[in-house]
Amino acid sequence: MIMSESRSEDAVPNGAAHNTSTEPHVARPNIGNRVTVVLGAQWGDEGKGKVVDLLAQDADIVCRCQGGNNAGHTVVVDSVEYDFHLLPSGIINPKVTAFIGNGVVIHLPGLFEEAEKNVCKGKSEYEGAILFNSLIFDFHQAVDGVQEQQRQEQAGKNLGTTKKGIGPVYSAKAARSGLRICDLMSDFTQFSERFKVLASQYQSMYPTLVIDIDGELSKLRDYVEKVKPMVRDGVFYMYEALHGPPKNILVEGANAALLDIDFGTYPFVTSSNCTVGGVCTGLGMPPQNVGEVYGVVKAYTTRVGIGAFPSEQFNDIGELLQTRGKEVGVTTGRKRRCGWLDLVLIKYAHMINGFTALALTKLDILDVLPEIKVGVSYSVDGENIPNFPANQEVLQSVEVQYDTLPGWNSDTSAARTFDELPENAQKYVRYIEEHLGVPVKWIGVGKSRESMIQIF
Repeated sequence: MIMSESRSEDAVPNGAAHNTSTEPHVARPNIGNRVTVVLGAQWGDEGKGKVVDLLAQDADIVCRCQGGNNAGHTVVVDSVEYDFHLLPSGIINPKVTAFIGNGVVIHLPGLFEEAEKNVCKGKSEYEGAILFNSLIFDFHQAVDGVQEQQRQEQAGKNLGTTKKGIGPVYSAKAARSGLRICDLMSDFTQFSERFKVLASQYQSMYPTLVIDIDGELSKLRDYVEKVKPMVRDGVFYMYEALHGPPKNILVEGANAALLDIDFGTYPFVTSSNCTVGGVCTGLGMPPQNVGEVYGVVKAYTTRVGIGAFPSEQFNDIGELLQTRGKEVGVTTGRKRRCGWLDLVLIKYAHMINGFTALALTKLDILDVLPEIKVGVSYSVDGENIPNFPANQEVLQSVEVQYDTLPGWNSDTSAARTFDELPENAQKYVRYIEEHLGVPVKWIGVGKSRESMIQIF
């Protein structure tokens, strides 16, 4: 409810004295550097890592702001394929500093395993700012599995989680019972006591759960010295980066808009805010420092796991997209469900994130199709609906209205400029731009860094 109160023009709130000066006593703060944000616009797996890889070549700092090692980004550089789950994929650039913000939940064994597998190929060390991050323990991952099993038994379906402990640790954070990096770095005796209390709470809820408390504490103690060189106060670190000398700061979103805990296809979502608001809360920075926001869109639509998928194709088209696109989840290894590009959900993602430009990836997968359909609106019971439904039952029941565009039946993988694309491929890109009112800045026609066409 909005209430208004009439007052005279001369009234001064709270008895404050009149100030006849037209200028504030202290100058407005300088905004400082702005961050460039890369976000997924669908259900993940859009190719964010490839866009980040391009932008990271000129970056000074590359950040992760939410999620955990449930995310998966693949980057190909010089024919070497790198898989990232927890570390920012922009860390391939040996000159960047990796910033893992407070919104990210960290499984320490997973962090160091990933560092040894991938980062050491091109970077011998990295800095981080991980003081406030919530910690994922092995028992969180076990709880994740137990909860999925219970959902299957009780409701006949689960959420399709990655079983990486993401949901349980975010739940513990919200319940204020979780433990953070700063706790681990402080008094280990106090940390151990709180760890035991948390473990016993889970054992009370799940009697079949077996937790090796002493064993896990022993491993965590060993990690203290390994983690210590990476730890910074994240808020102070980010403030200094924003208000110090000019820097290129890149934020790499994990998951995607339709997996956002608030705005995604709930309950089949992740446990963090994958939209632009999560950048501010996950890095400890104000919204005025958000600059470009790039949305990454696959040229068709995919989804891993359970949940509504209006444009999904249960036919030869779906099979072709899955096979040609090699649509298998980086984190889970599960086959991705495939369907036509759905501009209704992309427009919804744009409403939330305010994309300043788009990256359209995997256009080459459509090369063999004689015609291509694009979802442009939804109807329920024969009536068009103007919004993207929040309720899953409604979303399951929508009928998608498609526009059909001619295919190009030619190989686009060698194209390196927009003009080198077939005419109908160019028209496909322009159609998307005009429908959404957002320009396409990059077009992906292959796996390598060189296969990203930059338009402007």
